[in-house]
Amino acid sequence: MERRKFLQTSFLISTSSLVFNRKLSASIAKGIIHPPKLKKGDVVGLVTPGSYITEDELNDAKRNITNLGLIPFHTENVLAKDGYLAGSDELRAKDFNSMIYDRDVKAIWAVRGGYGCARILDKIDYNALAKNPKVVIGYSDITALLYGIFSQTGLVCFHGPVGISTFDEFSVNNLKPLLFGRSKNLKLKPADKFDSPEIIRTGLAEGRLVGGNLSLIISTIGTKYDLDYKNKIVFIEEINEEPYRIDRMLTHMIQAEKFDGAAGIALGRFVKCEVKEKSPEFDSSFNLKEVLFDRLYSLNIPVVYGLSFGHIDNKITLPFGAKAKLDVKNFEITLLENTVV
Repeated sequence: MERRKFLQTSFLISTSSLVFNRKLSASIAKGIIHPPKLKKGDVVGLVTPGSYITEDELNDAKRNITNLGLIPFHTENVLAKDGYLAGSDELRAKDFNSMIYDRDVKAIWAVRGGYGCARILDKIDYNALAKNPKVVIGYSDITALLYGIFSQTGLVCFHGPVGISTFDEFSVNNLKPLLFGRSKNLKLKPADKFDSPEIIRTGLAEGRLVGGNLSLIISTIGTKYDLDYKNKIVFIEEINEEPYRIDRMLTHMIQAEKFDGAAGIALGRFVKCEVKEKSPEFDSSFNLKEVLFDRLYSLNIPVVYGLSFGHIDNKITLPFGAKAKLDVKNFEITLLENTVV
């Protein structure tokens, strides 16, 4: 009798593991979807799926989108405010879904990040987006949305400027080919304004690009929006986290075996991630680069730090889910396919 219970329990555990692994591989099973390319005069839906914005910020975003030759559109909900959120979860999800349903809207562009995207992942109409694919773009907290969308639909999204970012010449020149035209063989190189990137472990890697803000990546682990990083190039950026916190999050990923089988790691600019000058958490600390080398060198895959993405001006846009090649020695990412069709 006890043996029968044991076998029944073992079966249930085994079945649960299979179900979880199927969810983790959802994007692969469903195949990759490339959104239609944008053209001059297309309508762009502006959304605030995380934190609230001011009217001045909305005007900045509208000006940035207009300067790209596109037509900004938003509902009255874009300026909603509820605590640190841009309205209730239901309202933010409804606004996002309305942009999916509106066939005149060709792209969904987040005005800012902040916090809150993870709270609406279970309210997005992924089936409708898969049937009516369109460009989705943003970064920082928008990382959660990119994970949700790619894991549930396989739609290539864009880790790029939010509406209130600085649309400088470098950023725009690296953005337009991905959204408007042919991007196959496009080389994404660091901006000249920054110090040269640093090689943690040299080499070449090929795979699909996935990643974003480290804190948001960590928040997906154990959820149905988690991704399998096998044969993927994982790109990571962060802001306002001391080295020990970066250590903790990378250690979490390592112990969760997230990097096992990954093709390579591309690290962006980690902004304000050194030890605080005033009131540091520890009197003695490692610096950021010491932590990155300590945690990532032993993975024995190509790793580079300091590429031009993250909470910076002069940023490259990375197509989430597209095939690419990482060349650590030359500090560049080459796209191996067109990101839009």
